[in-house]
Amino acid sequence: MWPFLCSFFHESLVELTDIQVDARQFNVISYYLNVIFRTLPPVKTSEKLRILAGAAKYDASCASSGSRRTRQTGGVGNAAAHGICHSWSADGRCISLLKLLLSNECIFDCAYCLSRRSNTIERARFTCEEVADLTIQFYLRNYIEGLFLSSAVYGSPERTMADLVEVCRLLREVHKFGGYIHLKVIPGAPAELVRMAGLLVDRLSVNIELPSSASLKRLAPQKHKPQIIAPMHQIAQESGGYKKDRRVHRNAPSYCPAGQSTQMIIGASPEDDRRILHLSEHLYRRIGLRRVYYSAYMAVNEDSLLPALRSTPPLVREHRLYQADWLMRFYHFQAHEILSEDAPFLDVELDPKCAWALRHHDLFPLDINRASYEELLRVPGIGVVSAKRIVKHRRACILREQDIKKIGLVWSRARHFISIGGRFQGGAAHDPEWLRTLLRGPVKPRQLRLFDAPSPS
Repeated sequence: MWPFLCSFFHESLVELTDIQVDARQFNVISYYLNVIFRTLPPVKTSEKLRILAGAAKYDASCASSGSRRTRQTGGVGNAAAHGICHSWSADGRCISLLKLLLSNECIFDCAYCLSRRSNTIERARFTCEEVADLTIQFYLRNYIEGLFLSSAVYGSPERTMADLVEVCRLLREVHKFGGYIHLKVIPGAPAELVRMAGLLVDRLSVNIELPSSASLKRLAPQKHKPQIIAPMHQIAQESGGYKKDRRVHRNAPSYCPAGQSTQMIIGASPEDDRRILHLSEHLYRRIGLRRVYYSAYMAVNEDSLLPALRSTPPLVREHRLYQADWLMRFYHFQAHEILSEDAPFLDVELDPKCAWALRHHDLFPLDINRASYEELLRVPGIGVVSAKRIVKHRRACILREQDIKKIGLVWSRARHFISIGGRFQGGAAHDPEWLRTLLRGPVKPRQLRLFDAPSPS
């Protein structure tokens, strides 16, 4: 009942401030509202946890690989690379993070966000001490191995960022917590706070939100691209500087050792996949991001600026973008190779690697015993590991069909693009249309768990 009354009176006050009332009436209304709010019972920590953990689920850019922070003497927790990964460790173990918003009270009114100022939802805010205590208690109970902390913007970007940094300071300096911490940077926060955050946490992320400045201006007019890009550049520059210091001085502090990431909402704005991939390529190469996350737009608000409400988010498109992103990060593809101006959207029936191979069918079949490592990476069904194995084993002997099948590639797919000893391994003539019919299959999209990105091999 209390959350409903809070939302009701909040909306009433907003409406009253939008119409013409005399000063005396407004003062009387404000007085009685203040009396009511002072008598509200305090929100329990368990209720805050329910509200703010639920609000944090829409942020997919939660990753935790690459850090090697070790536990201090007398401290608790350890973020060594073998112990903390994003959703899955290198050996397949699932890793748990406590994922929270510090607050869902927001001064912004972004059309796509559930926490937007104009929404009548349950609001809550943790104190810095509450988040620090929760993290330690959850860790000691073996519920989690790290913390992902973000927040809506309350008061001002500076105030919100200062509180986020204070949580990290309490964990590191007071509780001596050596576990993994991923912190979301608030755009518009002072550079000094961003620097302090980088010295305390393992990974930072600044959500770019939408693929273009025009969409950002239309759907989130209070956010500006320069405010988002500036901390990204700062993190990249300071991270490089601290790495150089550590080469000279072993005890120099680490700055954001797991790098930085970002997130883009897919489907809320009209940009095509080609533009999205070019932006991701720029972020990887110019700013040095570790990861770009793609979040399929989920209709949580009704707004004329947003696409029509749909029962499910565009998960197939999200799935294909992750596969194309994987090609750029690990398979030496460039964005202009994956999509062109004539075909700016990814094929929903084929993964991007197969689609590229069918467009360049004149390059195939490749001789498995002569093709370079870079050429092998472009064969559908051959991944990074299997390509390395092929290069390694063919130094000792000429590979045969039975040898290839034992290496670990996807033979049912790769056989249509390779030859062994001059003999084509496909079951029919190398016809792109026939192969397209053969290789395409129904995609069963699912809502990806945190950072669960499929490989396109």
